[in-house]
Amino acid sequence: MTWNGHIAVVTGAASGIGTGIAECFAEVGAEVVVADINERLGAQVTADLQGRYGKGLFIKTDVSKADDCKRLIDETLSAYGQIDTLVNNAGVNFVKPTLEMDEADWDRVVNVDLKGSFLCSRYALEAMVARCSGAIVNIASVHTVATLPAAAPYAASKGGVDMMTRSMAIEFAPYGIRINAVSPGLTDTQIWNDIQDAAEDAELARQHWMDNIPLARVQTPREVGNVVLFLASEQSSYVTGANIFTDGGMTIQLTNRERFASKSLEGKAPQGGTPI
Repeated sequence: MTWNGHIAVVTGAASGIGTGIAECFAEVGAEVVVADINERLGAQVTADLQGRYGKGLFIKTDVSKADDCKRLIDETLSAYGQIDTLVNNAGVNFVKPTLEMDEADWDRVVNVDLKGSFLCSRYALEAMVARCSGAIVNIASVHTVATLPAAAPYAASKGGVDMMTRSMAIEFAPYGIRINAVSPGLTDTQIWNDIQDAAEDAELARQHWMDNIPLARVQTPREVGNVVLFLASEQSSYVTGANIFTDGGMTIQLTNRERFASKSLEGKAPQGGTPI
């Protein structure tokens, strides 16, 4: 397909996965709206996209606020006349023991990760329905199917994003609008750096994560972006309501895998099959 004239809005595009997604769209020739609350980083990313691809418009946006979400869509329509793809990527990662959380902690995560995705979708869908065309890709998480302790608001938000995706996919399918989700696993972003920095033994922490990922590596933001690009393209014209996992296989195993590829095993699984 040709991406010339394709308008993609990416929230949380000033860093991490969002930047990788924005780069993927710009690289193929789409116009990219960089939406983020961080004005400095947002302007930097936009300038980089413009310099490398001649694409990029920054709109400062707090997705937890309805007025900001509506303004994002209105300004995009004013600049380009249409919205072909909305990527709801803006999110807040959060880990804190439940008994130490307060209402503000809960609201901060849910308002960005879940409500923000709803609000941006709600206003973008008005324009998409009018054209009977469009795609929305919500960035969920492996936390939609498996989670960790002390992550209740984040897990709840991402689980909500998954089910919201399904409900909206059904509702707007008659208008030719496809709505899907992508659930990344461990990704090479600031969060991964923070995990390593917080560990008592960074090398041991890295090995722990690699032992829990069948592909035994961290993915890049661009690898998430490639899947988003697929879901926004005509190549996925019959895909809606799906949640695609880009997690290196993290969520498919029952327990920590053993390294069966050792010389002693010669590539053969032990008797009795895979241990449980």
